[in-house]
Amino acid sequence: MLDEELKTPYKAVSSFIETEPWGFESDDRFINAVVLYEIDLPDDFEPEEEGLRILRICKKTERILGRTEEPEYDDSGNRLYKSRTIDVDILLLGDERVDSEELTIPHKLMEKRDFVMVPLRQIMNRNEC
Repeated sequence: MLDEELKTPYKAVSSFIETEPWGFESDDRFINAVVLYEIDLPDDFEPEEEGLRILRICKKTERILGRTEEPEYDDSGNRLYKSRTIDVDILLLGDERVDSEELTIPHKLMEKRDFVMVPLRQIMNRNEC
């Protein structure tokens, strides 16, 4: 689905890894992977605009695959994590940075999450990113 929406086939996909929940207690286990896309962008592209375009594609894909819940936050503004059907995150956008209310790139918690970093390293090592 992402290939179709991004109008390009993915360049690489990591192994699928099964992990315990992160940030909450649950009997559920999760399947995680990282997918690499190379998107042709004009030299004058705006990182935030492009990031938000990709984010809309990710959210649309989640909805089509059955995700209905919206993120929830505690009284201090911290995200509350729980089981979900699917979760598609944008980790990186080349060397660009985006820091807006809707989107942060690089993903701000990725370095703390082995379930992200292990498959991301696989992709980086295979493709010399």
